[in-house]
Amino acid sequence: MAGRGFFLTVEGIDGVGKSTQTRLLAGRLRRLGREVVETREPGGAPGAEAIRRLLVEGDPERWSPETETLLFTAARRDHVERVLEPALARGAVVLCDRYVDSTRAYQGAGGPDQRDLVDLLHRLTIGLDPDLTLIFDLDPAAALARTRDRLTGSGEDRFERKGTAFQARLREEFLRLAAAEPARCTLIDAARPADAVAGQVWAAVAPRLGLAP
Repeated sequence: MAGRGFFLTVEGIDGVGKSTQTRLLAGRLRRLGREVVETREPGGAPGAEAIRRLLVEGDPERWSPETETLLFTAARRDHVERVLEPALARGAVVLCDRYVDSTRAYQGAGGPDQRDLVDLLHRLTIGLDPDLTLIFDLDPAAALARTRDRLTGSGEDRFERKGTAFQARLREEFLRLAAAEPARCTLIDAARPADAVAGQVWAAVAPRLGLAP
């Protein structure tokens, strides 16, 4: 790909299959000769991964909403500087499991609305927006059931421990984000079989990369 690369973010509540579908998409793009960088948030760079542990481990109420927003933004800044911008500058397709829309959704779903703060910090300190965002949608009870085995013993269950009601609010926030920016966001039905979901993903991504659907 000549010039600047393509920045795709993948969003949704935990357990919707984002990681699986990201790997499938990355493999398909690599077979077509594209350079693909797979990464995640919070994390994706050494400093950001250190901050990740502060965010996803421990008591669900360990941080105030304001502190949580600042931690997410600090991790994102390190990620942008060290991974995202360099990859995009050399023309790579960047696939990122979560980005600023997750911060918007999580802060909107959990108590005092911090959306204005999230957007202000993003504008002042990040400034990098996705070219396309896929929002995977699934019933929260079904999604949480999928995560139980994966998270057992990992310690990375701080947000899952907030319960199904929180996940339901989070889902609504993601749906609002998808409705608010239809040119950037595509909703993916994650309740369908994995191959059907992969088909939805490819149908959304291929035209944006000039590839056959």
